[in-house]
Amino acid sequence: MTRILGLIALIGLLALPAAVQGKGRSGDFDYYALTLSWSPEHCAAKPSDREQCSRKLGFVLHGLWPQYLKGYPSDCSTERLAGDVERDFPGLYPSRFLYRHEWQKHGTCSGLSQPAFHQLAEDLRNKVKIPADYQSPVQPLRKSNFELKADLASANEWLAPDTITLACADGGRFLREIYICINKPGTESMTCPDEMVRRERRSCAQPDFLLRNVR
Repeated sequence: MTRILGLIALIGLLALPAAVQGKGRSGDFDYYALTLSWSPEHCAAKPSDREQCSRKLGFVLHGLWPQYLKGYPSDCSTERLAGDVERDFPGLYPSRFLYRHEWQKHGTCSGLSQPAFHQLAEDLRNKVKIPADYQSPVQPLRKSNFELKADLASANEWLAPDTITLACADGGRFLREIYICINKPGTESMTCPDEMVRRERRSCAQPDFLLRNVR
């Protein structure tokens, strides 16, 4: 009887969608979300983060996140961040905390070695050209979803508006970050899945939003 109950429980677990089975398996995902945060918004929410907020930063790398079409894996192994990563990839993230956090939560799910994962994150971050108006605005910028995506796509031949989704803060009043959907090999952008689009609609529901000025 005990064996039968155990088999029933196992079958039920295998029937669950991948996104809710637990921590996930390294290399088992569908695409990446290259996540760039708008630093002034982060600093408005967390002014105590002096390492990041003592500098005049605009878009910064939050992370390169393996994603399922629904949900995402996380903490796929206990492999600790190597001591030489910060030295080999200086300035990749705006704070030392993110090196450790992003590797543990997201990088371990990529199926890549630490050097390969951080190289891919650096290459993709550097590939994104930030339009001049967004680099260090001294006054807040008011934009619609359509305008921001069009501006990014215009500055980047490899992007299209449907490869970008957004996240907002404070009920949609302020831009928090952007997500660029990248195929699993990390070679090109792709149309963002429906789940990402739905997240944007919930987060950025207002007709437009503000990007806080860099200061």
